[in-house]
Amino acid sequence: MNFQDIIRKKRDGKSLDEIEIKYLVKGISDGSLPDYQVSAWAMAVYFQGMDDRETRDLAMAMAYSGDVVDLSFIPGIKVDKHSTGGVGDKTTLVVIPLVAAAGVPVAKMSGRGLGHTGGTVDKYASIPGFQVERGFTEFTNQVQQVGAAVISQSGNLVPADKKLYAIRDVTATVESIPLIASSIMSKKIASGADSILLDVKVGSGAFMNEQQEAENLARTMVEIGKRAGRQTIAVLSDMDQPLGRMVGNTLEVKEAVDCLRGQGPDDLLELSVVLASYMLILGGKCSGLEEASCCIKKLLYSGQGLAKFNELVQAQGGSLNYNLENYGLIEATIKRKVLADDQGFISALDAYRIGHTAMMLGAGRERLEDRIDYAVGIEILKKRGDFVYPGDVLAVLHINDENKIETASKEILRAYTITPNRPENKPLILDIIE
Repeated sequence: MNFQDIIRKKRDGKSLDEIEIKYLVKGISDGSLPDYQVSAWAMAVYFQGMDDRETRDLAMAMAYSGDVVDLSFIPGIKVDKHSTGGVGDKTTLVVIPLVAAAGVPVAKMSGRGLGHTGGTVDKYASIPGFQVERGFTEFTNQVQQVGAAVISQSGNLVPADKKLYAIRDVTATVESIPLIASSIMSKKIASGADSILLDVKVGSGAFMNEQQEAENLARTMVEIGKRAGRQTIAVLSDMDQPLGRMVGNTLEVKEAVDCLRGQGPDDLLELSVVLASYMLILGGKCSGLEEASCCIKKLLYSGQGLAKFNELVQAQGGSLNYNLENYGLIEATIKRKVLADDQGFISALDAYRIGHTAMMLGAGRERLEDRIDYAVGIEILKKRGDFVYPGDVLAVLHINDENKIETASKEILRAYTITPNRPENKPLILDIIE
């Protein structure tokens, strides 16, 4: 088969058949196709797109390009969760123990953070002693015994996607919806879950800024899941401002634990309950949203969700001290307040700028090889709709490098838009796609 013909075919807007896509994926995996040809094909897809069948075939071919996790020996319907990435998004830490406490097993493989969005694995890794690197056998045994496990993506899982993503990253083709959808779903399928819940973020701090784009992505992924035999639901949620009040790894762990104690911020509680409820539906425990929501709230406010979180943490070598205010998590050496310089209502809080500032402080990675400072981050005290006077504290910087204080403070101020009129309320849950 001549790969030049495949490039030409896609360049001209024609559909590739399943055999051609399998040839493409094999060539990416084993290195027989040079990067410059794969780059040309990715650019052709960026401009011409792919139909639903092509996108599904690409996702399935990449899913089986390496190791595939077998969870069939674990009783029950295994449910996985994926977020497209946001700022302050620590819902996985809250949702997984609640769902596992309800009897739905969750086997979660997560990536590390890159850019302005945080990584779930990095949050867990900030817990003293927590081991995110686990072999498949340890991973599956823990899911069977505890009901949940969270590990980093490792080994030979979806090698074609890893190589293709690296090419997309340097060729400005990351934003292609078929390539995004097939990338996400290939990893979810290879991870072995029976059902998949997707949290698709929309707004300034998300990968998708416009709701229509996010809906297109969500529908494409739900269709891939359906065709692959995985029941899939997508929740579209707002990411124009950070979720919750903490941005940064140990700060977000503390907020997640507070949430599991029934004391978290309203938006984090709301989204966590919705996501967990849909996971119960996918796991066959409840038939409708109202029943599932009641179940999750009982587990949350009875402390069973927190107990399951502790069980998961201990099973992976971690420990928290609930006798201490910070639960024994490491803290930054410097805390600096950022004060409002105007009077009025906060009409916007730019999630991207907040996330980028947190990354600049050391809470995230600009490059994969960057080291993370788990203690640093941003504590947000005022959000959209709040009224402020000059001198009110908008946010608190948690910093270990005093040289970054001035720049970070200016960036936080730029993230806030203050106007005379109260902004309209914006829903947190924008749409549900089943």
